[in-house]
Order: sequence, then C-alpha cells, then structure tokens
Amino acid sequence: MSKISDAILTASGLALLLMPLHASAGTLDVPKDAVIAAQVIDDLVLEGESGRRDDILLRPVSGLDDATHELPEYCVVVGDARQDGDRLRIAAKALTCIETDGGDSDIYSGDISAAAYELDGSYGLAVCDAGRCELPSDHVFHLKLASRLEIEEQDNPSARINEQRRQADGAGVANPIPAERPDPDSD
Repeated sequence: MSKISDAILTASGLALLLMPLHASAGTLDVPKDAVIAAQVIDDLVLEGESGRRDDILLRPVSGLDDATHELPEYCVVVGDARQDGDRLRIAAKALTCIETDGGDSDIYSGDISAAAYELDGSYGLAVCDAGRCELPSDHVFHLKLASRLEIEEQDNPSARINEQRRQADGAGVANPIPAERPDPDSD
C-alpha cells in the first residue's frame, strides 16, 4: 500500500510540475534551471561577416515532454542570436506574457535570462553549415533559465475599462444605458 501511495504522490507532483504556469498572487514565477520549449516566430537566417541578429522574437511551445515548465499561452520572448562555429547561440533577454481567464487578462512584462539548447541537451542550436545558419520557425528547442524569473503583474487599463463596460446597471462610465428616446424613423 505504501508503494502505491508513494507512486500516486510522485505522479501528482510530476503532473503539477508539468502543468502550465499560472501566475499566482499577481506574480509570474519560474525557478532557476527551468526548461521551457520554444520556437522562433519567423524563420531566421544568419550569414556573412556579422553572423548576429538582435531582438529576434520567440514563442513558447506547449505540451513538450522534455520541458519542465510552460509559460502562459500568449507570450513573446525577445532574444539575440549569433553564430558561433557550427552552432547558433540564442540568449533570451525579455518577455511579455498575457494570461487570460475568461474576459479577464493579466499582463507580465520583464527581463529573462535564458539560453537556447537543443532537445538533446547540447548548448546552442545545430542549424549552421558553411558560415550560414538557418533556423526554421517549426524547429523546437529549449530555453534554460539561468536565473529565477519573477515578474509582478503590470497595470492593465483595458481590464478596468472592460469591467466598467460589464456593469449591468448602466453605471459604468464607458457603457451607460442609453436614455429611452422615440425612434425618429417610426411614425
């Protein structure tokens, strides 16, 4: 009986670990060394002498078995990419996430420190050949956090406006109940 209950506790803990992260108490919190699956939003090609591109856009990927954590569904991660021999190095530096719950949304925006790894755990992405790196948008890789990510919820003015619009008694400033007036097109 003890083995079964231990297995259930282990499976429950693992399931909680792999669930998408939800911000709790107004904070998006991801531990150091967390592994998040990601892709570039647009195909990325680097070639020539510079071999560098700043401010590339990445997005999280859900449901990957090797990832230890997931970001909210609506996230954009900004990073820098540079060629280093036969590898493409990507360093994530900022992110903005919007977590939705029904008609409500929470916004998180801040700094992130993470590096790209192939799914096999090797540092950098093996997408370079003969001085040219090609990273297609369907190539899934890992971002491994170098430090804890802890971002407070940002002010969301549109949430306040939407709340005013949802007020049923018409007291909301943005959506008052119109006064009853005769229809000018009726006789």
